[in-house]
Amino acid sequence: MSLTRVAVVGAGQFGRHHLRVVRQAAGAELAGVADTDSERAGQAAQEFECNVLPLATVASQADAAIIAVPTTRHAEVACRLLEAGLDVLVEKPIASTTAEARQILETAARRGRLVQVGHLERFNPAVRAAFNVVKKPLFFEIHRLSPFAPRSLDVDVVLDLMIHDLDILLAMTGAMPQEVRAAGINVLSNKADIANVRLAFPGGCVANLTASRVSTERVRKLRVFQPRQYVSIDYSRQDLMVIAVDENHRIQLRPQAVTKGEPLQLQCEGFLDAIRRRSQPVVDGAAGLLALEAAEGILAKIEEHAGVVARWLESN
Repeated sequence: MSLTRVAVVGAGQFGRHHLRVVRQAAGAELAGVADTDSERAGQAAQEFECNVLPLATVASQADAAIIAVPTTRHAEVACRLLEAGLDVLVEKPIASTTAEARQILETAARRGRLVQVGHLERFNPAVRAAFNVVKKPLFFEIHRLSPFAPRSLDVDVVLDLMIHDLDILLAMTGAMPQEVRAAGINVLSNKADIANVRLAFPGGCVANLTASRVSTERVRKLRVFQPRQYVSIDYSRQDLMVIAVDENHRIQLRPQAVTKGEPLQLQCEGFLDAIRRRSQPVVDGAAGLLALEAAEGILAKIEEHAGVVARWLESN
């Protein structure tokens, strides 16, 4: 079996993780790394024993690329590489706007290329196992909290953190929300650093989501309630627990078997498999677009809330 030559575009924190995983992947050959910062690219190339590639030469040196540049450049870089004939994995969110996301999808369709989006938690073994359990969700409670770190500040907390859970939520419900209520506050940056969202779906399912990048602790949990069952996922521990009520109203705790693994590695393997088979990726461009559409709806409500807050502060 021939190896798939994969280049990584972007040598920042995320890019370095991708470089490590591609270098270790059995079906891949690390073609090189590209970055606008030549010093950073050189350091990454030395660390992961690969070549520095100017972006203009990536298409001639690789079969596929992982794009880990700032979100504002996703569409530009992705479309350029898709036009050149490469399959791409684009870090989440797929783009800065839904218009840019559609541009990526149109380019991929016209050129017959694959687009996968880096919604990493879909490859979390506990989440994968949960899709076999969650069948009729009625209520979600989701928390994603992180201490502050000076990265990804080009986007707000919804596009930085919450979008992972939006992707999972849309996949589990199979629908877009009909109603959105949201509030967000700027704390340590000029964008929303903490947000709380309530989504209502067709059929009565409701989801409460909280995301924060100014927390004192790291929390990654999803809880979903469905008829006679409560399902709990701890993303970090990769644990899945089902609490069920039997016909005699007795509560039963049912830990679910989860084969643990590194989500980033599993994501890379999924991308390589989709390339080899020419099959639809687990998280394709259409899924990335839906998550971004949901995020944009939330951000519009956060902006409305910010206006209410500003008027209250002026009057008090």
